[in-house]
Amino acid sequence: MPKKPLNILLFAVDSLRADHMSAYGYRRLTTPHIDRLSAAGVTFNRCYSAYIPTTPAYSSILTGKDVMSTEMVALSPKGPIDEKIPLLPELLRPHGYASIRVGFGGDFYRGFDRWLSYGEGWLAWEDRPARKAENLNEVAIPALEELAKSGQPWLLFMRHMDPHAPYLPPAPFDRMFYSGDPCVDETDTMGPVRNFAPFADFHLSWMPPGIADINYVVAQYDGALAYMDASIQRILTRLEELGQRENTLIVFTADHGETLTEHDCYFDHHGLYDPTLHVPLIYSCPGYLPVGQRVGGNVLHEDLVPTLLDMLGLGGKGIQRKFDGHSAMPLIRGEAATFHSEFYITECTWMRKRGWRTPHWKYIEALEPDFHQKPPVELYNLTTDPLELHNLADAEPAVVQHLANRMRSWVAKRLTQTHKPDPIMQYQMGLDRHIGSIAVAQKLQER
Repeated sequence: MPKKPLNILLFAVDSLRADHMSAYGYRRLTTPHIDRLSAAGVTFNRCYSAYIPTTPAYSSILTGKDVMSTEMVALSPKGPIDEKIPLLPELLRPHGYASIRVGFGGDFYRGFDRWLSYGEGWLAWEDRPARKAENLNEVAIPALEELAKSGQPWLLFMRHMDPHAPYLPPAPFDRMFYSGDPCVDETDTMGPVRNFAPFADFHLSWMPPGIADINYVVAQYDGALAYMDASIQRILTRLEELGQRENTLIVFTADHGETLTEHDCYFDHHGLYDPTLHVPLIYSCPGYLPVGQRVGGNVLHEDLVPTLLDMLGLGGKGIQRKFDGHSAMPLIRGEAATFHSEFYITECTWMRKRGWRTPHWKYIEALEPDFHQKPPVELYNLTTDPLELHNLADAEPAVVQHLANRMRSWVAKRLTQTHKPDPIMQYQMGLDRHIGSIAVAQKLQER
């Protein structure tokens, strides 16, 4: 155990898919500084954001509760998180922790001593570049300095937005992974993006006029990661200069991933496919946690708070009774393989769906028709088809029925335990949703 209370520096990045990080084996060197953080700590290979999109994900990250407990299933929820459910800063305050969160508007995620917003990141093409991470640093580094001087243990919680569209990183990151003219492509791979009416206006507003090569946009996402990575190193450098590194637990994760060119869900985070579900998770604390360890067991967002309290020595033996998640410390110590061999998944942004994921299968059930015209039931063999390209729902009816029964049994059990209604059944998406401008997209993300 640490001799004095550990500080917590928590990076919770918006829209970061794990498989585009070099720390997770990506072919491009997008995250060299975070790679070093990974090498100095514990990296979870299979962390999943089970509840899409932003609001339910951060709600679970901050409470240790699943979507049935928080009832935060949609981007724009019907109300705040139940006041009976404490959030991480409220759990830490009795132990003397000061807390600041950066990058969230309002007091939806309550309990922090202060919250700070940072400069505009919702820019059109003509307004580029978007210096999102530098804008965050302008407020986060003074907050870090303030906390370091307080004499209290502290929590600094940051939401980076760089991997979230629009992807407009500054030079040299905008050309780090792409050369040539993006408006010259004989195959015109941007056709599907231009032809998808609900998102076309928004996407084309932040892309080069006349863009024809979709690979350019993917390179901008990767460039945004590299830019964010360099800016994050500035925060880590300042942490060391302040003499706080040796007594600070650094956590790096994301609320959800991002679908780029897969499954017709271009440059957004809807669809219950693994590019959106699979997120990074790294813990680093020198002298306390192992160095260079990779953990293979599944973890979910609701595991983060009980894990942190366990690492801080604040959980006690009854820690698991307070949360829907589990401390991951037994996985780190090799005492358990996983706590989530199968788990419930939901999305309620542009499509209202739910499903069940096992090591071998993924079952997805549409609760209403969607504007991508996906089939009402999808089934993927994750072992033979990890990219989820071949829907086996018609070919494997027995598997569909088995997984649907497993999912419904879990839902029924959780509704009995929580005495709350099924949150995803309280919404209706419809087919008329449309992002018409940068301003509209920004308003949707005000949480």
